[in-house]
Amino acid sequence: MAAVVDHLAVANWMFATVNRDEDTEPADYPEPVPRPGEGEGAVETAGSPEPRGATLAEVVAFLNAPA
Repeated sequence: MAAVVDHLAVANWMFATVNRDEDTEPADYPEPVPRPGEGEGAVETAGSPEPRGATLAEVVAFLNAPA
């Protein structure tokens, strides 16, 4: 779902960029939506170079986060 939101945000950004008035400042590129298991609060696996999957608790917290 986060990838869908990211692609939609980029598509909206491209549309707004192409259709903006020449005198207006360009819009900032959209920030990607955080994924469960990434960023702040993510548990790092010590010594493992491969990413791990999100735990059930992380997925639930991500889906229940306020928009």
